Amino acid sequence: MRIFLYLFSIVTANVVTAAFAPFHFGLFIVPMGTFLIGATFIFRDLVQNKYGRKKTYFFITTALILSGIVSFLLGDTLIIVLASALSFAIAETADTEIYTRINLPMSWRVFYSGIVGGLLDSVIFVIIGLSPLGANFLPWEAIPSAILGQVIAKTIIQIIAALLLHQVNNLSNKNAISN
Repeated sequence: MRIFLYLFSIVTANVVTAAFAPFHFGLFIVPMGTFLIGATFIFRDLVQNKYGRKKTYFFITTALILSGIVSFLLGDTLIIVLASALSFAIAETADTEIYTRINLPMSWRVFYSGIVGGLLDSVIFVIIGLSPLGANFLPWEAIPSAILGQVIAKTIIQIIAALLLHQVNNLSNKNAISN
């Protein structure tokens, strides 16, 4: 189920981003799929918990291929597909390695690794894919707002996930103690 949720969230994020206009919140610009991308880091961490780091890289590669195919089929330009693939590969690798190396409870590892992964994903995708360097969808003046909007959305998702995982862990510990 974890693998399905991980792969499904990535594919769905591409579809949602292509189907809906970005959300504007004040100065910030947030593609609708960003909310699902924030969740992919959490699902990837859950996959890693169950299957280990090595197998997780296989699932990351599978997700990368699926994401590229879906983006291409949705009519994304080659530069958008490449920017998406590059940002995804770097962000997921950073998330995996940070999650592996931090010796903290799971909720904190999910939070910290997801923050870094989300930041890298946002910066790389917006600059390479959306800026005048890439598809030229956004002028340079809009780049900081686009990056910050995505980072804020992904951070909110990470905070919610960390809090939920912390609560689940507390309940599991209480149940173990009472049994």
